[in-house]
Amino acid sequence: MPLAEAREKARVLRKIAREGGDPVVERDKGKRDVPTFKQAAEVVHAEHKPSWKNPKHADQWINTLKQYAYPVIGDRAVDQIDTPEILRVLSPIWLTKPETARRVRQRIGTVFDWAKASGHRTGDNPVDGVARGLPKQTDSAKHHAALPYGDVPEFLKAVRDSDSGVIAKHAFEFLILTASRTSEVLEAQWDEIDFEAKLWTIPANRMKAGRIHRVPLSKRCIAILTEAKAYRGNSPYLFRGRSDKRPMSNMVFAKIMRTLNSAATPHGFRSSFRDWAAETTSYPREVAEMALAHTIENKVEAAYRRGDLLEKRREMMEDWAGFLYSRIPDN
Repeated sequence: MPLAEAREKARVLRKIAREGGDPVVERDKGKRDVPTFKQAAEVVHAEHKPSWKNPKHADQWINTLKQYAYPVIGDRAVDQIDTPEILRVLSPIWLTKPETARRVRQRIGTVFDWAKASGHRTGDNPVDGVARGLPKQTDSAKHHAALPYGDVPEFLKAVRDSDSGVIAKHAFEFLILTASRTSEVLEAQWDEIDFEAKLWTIPANRMKAGRIHRVPLSKRCIAILTEAKAYRGNSPYLFRGRSDKRPMSNMVFAKIMRTLNSAATPHGFRSSFRDWAAETTSYPREVAEMALAHTIENKVEAAYRRGDLLEKRREMMEDWAGFLYSRIPDN
C-alpha cells in the first residue's frame, strides 16, 4: 500500500475514534462476510446442482475441489486469493492428470466468477492468468482409444469366451451392440424396455444432450435381455450390481479390457461403430449420428428435423449386429 494511502486511512480511522466510533470495526467492515474458498465453492455447488442432469457429475464437481483445491486455498477468503495460489493448486497435477487439472481450473474459475458477481471480490478472475505459469499439455486433443472396426468381432468373441461373470459379459456385449455410452447402459432400467416394439427408451435426464433417446434393439439385444431376466431378481437395473438397488460398476468394463490386454476404452466402441457405418455401409451420415445421439450442429438442419430416423436406424443396428457376429455363432 502506498504511504500516502496508508496515512489517509490512518487519518480516517483517527477521526472515527475521536467521534466515538470503533476504528477496528470500521477497518474490518465488509470483510467479516467474505466467505472462504471452501464456503464459496459449496454455495456454488448447491446453486448449480439442480441444473445438472447427472448426480455423479454433481458429486465429481465438488469432490475434485475438495481433493485438490481445499488443501491449498480452502480456508482463505476469496478476496485474498490470487493467481500464484491457483498455480500452487494446479501445478502438481497439470501434466500428470491433465484432464482432471483442466476441470479443476474451470471449476475454480466458476467459484471466483460467483464471488465477483456476489460482491465478495473485485478485479480479474485469478484463474485467467494462470496459463502463463503452466507448461503446455500434450493431450488436449486426445480421444478415447478405439479398436479398428474390423477387430471388434474378434474382441467380442474374446469377451464372450472370457472368465468374466455372465452379467458383465452381457452388459459389455449390449454396450457394443447399441453403440451406447457406458453410463447409459449401466444405469438402464427394465421399465425403459419395450420388448414388443424392440425398443429401449432412455429418459432425457440420463442423456448427455438432455433429450429422450430411442434405441432400436437388434435380435441379439433382445436375446441378451431375455437371458438377463433369469438373474434380474428384484433389481430395477438391466445389469444389476452387487445388490438389487445398485447398477454394475463401470470398473467391471475396465477390468475386462485389462484382462484381454486391450488398450481401447469401452467408449471407443462408439467410434468403431461410426467408422464401420461410414466405411462399409451406404447409410446416410445423419442416420449414424442419430444412432450415437449426437447433437445436430447445423442449427437450421436441427430446427427442421423432427423425427429420429428410428426405422432406418433399426435396420442399421441389425446390420451392425450381423457384422459383429459374422465370426461368432449367435447363441
